[in-house]
Amino acid sequence: MSLRVLIAVTHLLGAGHLTRAAALARAFARKGHETTLVSGGSPARLADLETVTFVQLPPVRTVRTNFKTLLGEDLEPVDAAYLERRRTHLLDTLKTVRPDILITELFPFGRRVLADEFSALLDAARGSNPRPLVLCSIRDILVPSSKASRIAETHERVLRDYDAVLVHGDPALVPLEASWPSDERIAPLVRYTGYVDENEGPAPASRRHGIVVSGGSSAASLPLYRAAIAASREIADRPWRILIGRGVAEPDFLGVWESAPPHVVVERARPDFRALLAGAELSVSQAGYNTTVDLLRSGVRSVLVPFEVDHETEQRLRAERLTALGLADILPEADLSPQNLADAIRHGLTRAPSPSPSLSIDGARRSVAVAESLVRSRSALHRAIDWSPLDRALDRAKDGGCPIRFWWRDDDAVAETPQLDRLLGLARRYEAGIGLAVIPEGIEASLSARLAEEPNAVALVHGWRHANHAPSDDKKAEFGAHRPLDLVAAEAEQALHRARERLGSRLLPIFVPPWNRISPELVPHLPRLGFRGLSTFTDRKAVHPVMGLVQINTHVDPIDWHGTRSLIDPASIVASLARATERRVAGHADRDEPIGFLTHHLVHDDVIWSLCERLIAHLAARGIRFLCLDECFGMETRSHLRSNEI
Repeated sequence: MSLRVLIAVTHLLGAGHLTRAAALARAFARKGHETTLVSGGSPARLADLETVTFVQLPPVRTVRTNFKTLLGEDLEPVDAAYLERRRTHLLDTLKTVRPDILITELFPFGRRVLADEFSALLDAARGSNPRPLVLCSIRDILVPSSKASRIAETHERVLRDYDAVLVHGDPALVPLEASWPSDERIAPLVRYTGYVDENEGPAPASRRHGIVVSGGSSAASLPLYRAAIAASREIADRPWRILIGRGVAEPDFLGVWESAPPHVVVERARPDFRALLAGAELSVSQAGYNTTVDLLRSGVRSVLVPFEVDHETEQRLRAERLTALGLADILPEADLSPQNLADAIRHGLTRAPSPSPSLSIDGARRSVAVAESLVRSRSALHRAIDWSPLDRALDRAKDGGCPIRFWWRDDDAVAETPQLDRLLGLARRYEAGIGLAVIPEGIEASLSARLAEEPNAVALVHGWRHANHAPSDDKKAEFGAHRPLDLVAAEAEQALHRARERLGSRLLPIFVPPWNRISPELVPHLPRLGFRGLSTFTDRKAVHPVMGLVQINTHVDPIDWHGTRSLIDPASIVASLARATERRVAGHADRDEPIGFLTHHLVHDDVIWSLCERLIAHLAARGIRFLCLDECFGMETRSHLRSNEI
């Protein structure tokens, strides 16, 4: 599959945004995609773009953090005619490239000053035939507007114009919601890619010596360079190297260079920065995105002086997360002085290096994989699904007198939402029974009211608060074997009481452990806690009945959880359903267990919704409907429901 890719980026202060976009462009090109990178910021030196086509718009920039005033090549404020030339050039590039994938860097989460330009691009893309897949590319940490209306406007723009949001970070370090107000409507569009590494390969092994000071590409790091020169006079027993970005004017660079003592080398930023960093005893830097990736790659001890002028919060948050992992010490910019910097460096030199955490830094390659998968999934919306393997299995079951039944479980409900309405509407349209695994601690009144309108929908108990209690190196579990049995039993009982209190007769006492994991020691205790059923995920090789407890699992999940978080290959879904049918025909231990279809309505994209409806419709055409849950779990549960209704 060879695609045409257009990436649009405008960097206004440093070159980090352009550097990251260029790394993405190279990654797409290396996979054989015809890639064009459009830059609207100041011309900057870039690593070899290889086969990427580069287009430079009439450039704009800002001074410090004044992002409302755009300056042109002459460093004077730009006028409407200048902006029109940019817009025309950008739209002409779109027409020439005719991309299959369009990526806007940062917008609409930022670059509001260029909203007209980006809006024109998106409008033109939306009017194209065929319309390209439209993606937003953002770093790990954003700076939201203080106005709720502007944040809401961003979310509406994402929902209207974008197919996915590529977050170039790892939620294990900092999730998006740590810096940007979450919105459940855009959550299904978010795809974490890991950090985008402009240099890719690992840092070279090197003997560690000396102190390396760096500050990114802009002039914002001049105070750090000057403080470092002064601090170096107090720490003269080690070599120093101060690398100054090309965004620093030549007179300022010369001023730092001329004031350096003999044991300090001052030079412009170098392409072998990572090798220098790998050989350092200590790094002193700000906490920009690309610097963070370099630190993660090299594992060097570091002192971070995050950029915080004009209430900037991005670097401070990133620095705090790195410090929490034991990877750095922070010196707040407000406290920056030669003495404080020298003290922080001395402390950093005595601190034992921390092992690098297992954070994803393969973001460029992963971004390409996500985009490719989304293109394939999108085409699958319009492509016929070959149901024949499932049909043949169902025919064999019918000929062999083996009734095959299906049931539907959907996880993580807590409130009425547009996604829940869509889910229940789909179930109602096909008269399908559905069990909503609800998280007891978070149940809102709107959920009870909504369920009252749906006779074929009931609630199940989905753990307590869907909180992970497993160690970081183990698979997630809330009711695993990681806590005392009496504690988890009491929590399960509390969950049942809370859910019953909030949902009344719409609740079935069926336990659904989060992440489908439960300690085997807890299972025999469920009946005395008030549960009448248990549901997890996967085929059971043997059935070990517990008196008073019916276990019915789910077996097929359409979501690619470890990849794109969109739809897995429909053929594999059909194959899984066929295998589950064949197991029952072959007389396995779970022969009488209904086949369970598992969904998660809050994270569905349009491709997943389409597959769900096509599957339900296909089964309905064969006279097969998803069971109501009281049918599914048998007489004991049905009797319990009726007793609640009396």
